[in-house]
Amino acid sequence: MVDGQYQKKLDDLIGVCRRNLHTVDEDLISRAFTMSLEAHKHDLRASGEPFFHHPYEVAMIVAKEIPLDDVSVASALLHDVVEDTKFELDDIRDEFGDTVAEIVDGSTKITDIFRSHEVTQAESYRKLLLSMVNDIRVMLIKFADRLHNMRTLEYLPVEKQQRFARETLDIYAPFAHRFGLAKVKWELEDLSFKFLHRVEYDQIARQLKSRRREREQYIRKFTAPIDKRLKEENLVYEVEGRPKHLYSIFNKMLKRGKPLDEIYDLFAVRFILDTKDNNDCFIVYGVVSETYKPIPERFKDYISIPKKNGYQSIHTTVVGPGGKLVEVQIRTRGMHEVAEKGVAAHWIYKESKGSIDEELEGWVNWVREIFEQKSDETPKELMESFKLNLYQDEIYVFTPKGDLKILPRNSTPVDFAFEIHSNVGFHCIGAKVNGRIVPLNSLLRSGDQVEIIASKNQSPNPDWDKFVVTHKAKSHIRRWIREELRKKTDAGRDLWEKRLKRHKLRLDEDELTRLVHAARIENVQAFLVRIADGQINPDVFIEQFITQPKAATSTESAREAEEPQSLFRKFISTAREATSGISILGTTDNFMHQYAKCCNPIPGDDIIGFVTIGEGIKIHRKDCKNVVSKRMAESERIVEVSWPPANGADFIAALRLFGKDRPGLLSDVTHAISTYQNTNIRSVNIDSRGSMFEGQIILYVKNTDHLSRVMEKIRKVEGILEVERFSG
Repeated sequence: MVDGQYQKKLDDLIGVCRRNLHTVDEDLISRAFTMSLEAHKHDLRASGEPFFHHPYEVAMIVAKEIPLDDVSVASALLHDVVEDTKFELDDIRDEFGDTVAEIVDGSTKITDIFRSHEVTQAESYRKLLLSMVNDIRVMLIKFADRLHNMRTLEYLPVEKQQRFARETLDIYAPFAHRFGLAKVKWELEDLSFKFLHRVEYDQIARQLKSRRREREQYIRKFTAPIDKRLKEENLVYEVEGRPKHLYSIFNKMLKRGKPLDEIYDLFAVRFILDTKDNNDCFIVYGVVSETYKPIPERFKDYISIPKKNGYQSIHTTVVGPGGKLVEVQIRTRGMHEVAEKGVAAHWIYKESKGSIDEELEGWVNWVREIFEQKSDETPKELMESFKLNLYQDEIYVFTPKGDLKILPRNSTPVDFAFEIHSNVGFHCIGAKVNGRIVPLNSLLRSGDQVEIIASKNQSPNPDWDKFVVTHKAKSHIRRWIREELRKKTDAGRDLWEKRLKRHKLRLDEDELTRLVHAARIENVQAFLVRIADGQINPDVFIEQFITQPKAATSTESAREAEEPQSLFRKFISTAREATSGISILGTTDNFMHQYAKCCNPIPGDDIIGFVTIGEGIKIHRKDCKNVVSKRMAESERIVEVSWPPANGADFIAALRLFGKDRPGLLSDVTHAISTYQNTNIRSVNIDSRGSMFEGQIILYVKNTDHLSRVMEKIRKVEGILEVERFSG
């Protein structure tokens, strides 16, 4: 027997069920009430009140705010019994049958998932939830459970408040949106916002409250002429000022970078028609548009094309009195029920009518299909429909292990491969989408499961750059293309210069350019790449374009080529100081040399030597301005040199930076440099000019690859707009 205090609670609950549910098994609810009360009789909540108040309030939410059926109410009363008391699942099954037992079991499993410390991402939560739930009512009870916990969150320690609020914002609110439970979603978001950003929450709430009367007066002024016209049409309707939710206002302020005063759609009204004729909604839209000037790009017709969660309404924004923008929603009473209660409204409709039209049946089946996780039957667009409250230009795709990846719309398997890891992208050779091999330029859709086929012998195809859409894929592919071009150019140049030496010939860059153009090749780089690819035989090219046309002077050219070589041999025989192993014309003999301070070459740079008097050979970068002038004036003192194998020596390099100044910028830049292979900085010079800065950094690096990676790290620092290497 239930005593007087709790008998009233039971009567209140059954009364709510009678008002909101089509049929009510009072005996079922009473027995569930009694078992829950007995199971939790010794337990207290953090607030100090009896624990039973929690399952009771959850049951009230299920009966009043997201009503489904009496089984849901009974299950809500029992949802914590197995988890927190001595009762076991078999006890519930014996007393209430399999359906209630399975709903309680599903609720317990979800709770266990959320307690797992291994699960850290919202996507992982969702994936596990999908595999655990067998009955849609489980999630409805979990929504009610979380909603009551959030309403009483102030009794928990701050750390738990923050964790609960973040989890609610990341998981439960988006799920509620997916189920069309607008009111539940909004309250979960606002409560989470309250505990995560209390100062901003209080500020917005205070400002809205202070202007409430002003908004209500404006809405009355706005609707007056519309009311007059609609009465002439004999339409029965209700007008309400649609409440603006604090979290959505906060998000708009952040997104637009504007204060509350400038968020235009704080004025919002909703027309709810007591009709089953959807055309009446368009009549109201016509009246609103004739009364006030509409903003065309803000019109949305969700009646003709409903959202996937069943939501239907007309949205428009018009210029109201005083030039203020007003957001207007127009819907029927039935549409409003679906908008507010989502799947619960569909359930009620089905229970009361005994049947349901094909469109609504399809929606309910779609929701159930998610939770049944029948992978063979899941349509490709499943995850697209499951985008929750995320941006419409994003899709969700699965890895073979079931991990979720978020990609932009129109992404391809190559984008997916680079999202997994750059090495997977570089070696991607094919892809399977939903078990079938597809071309690499195929467009992915939400819900697709993508498997990348890789080969260590595969390298990117330059054509990939034409169809990939993610920044990561594009940047990696373009960087690879540039690097491959540089490698081929270097290889081609090396082969070309060896062939020239074999023929005892020498050409400077200008002469080579003229020769390449004469051969009708677009530029020197293309010429050298063709040599590296084997498309041009340098020996044949020399015979066709150099040797034969200049046969009369070949001996003279050879003699000129020998002079600097003889000079260099003589130099090597007398200069024997320590060296890092720079090789000259293929020899590895030690010789005195210095690195030119005008260009500071480092391993990986294309270099050239200049024979000096008293200082040995100065090593310059080939693109050094001083070398270009020396080649023209003193070509006989130029010698070909190359870097030795890596020996771990440090070389000086200089960088120029440009960007937006801010506090802590220099610290972030030096941290980015020093954290990459303990790179040492020699000097830093930063000069601020207003909001901008320009600076130079001199550092020690091993080679050009080392320098490139340091530059890449610097570019990622907030505020950096440009990083370049410079000489001097």
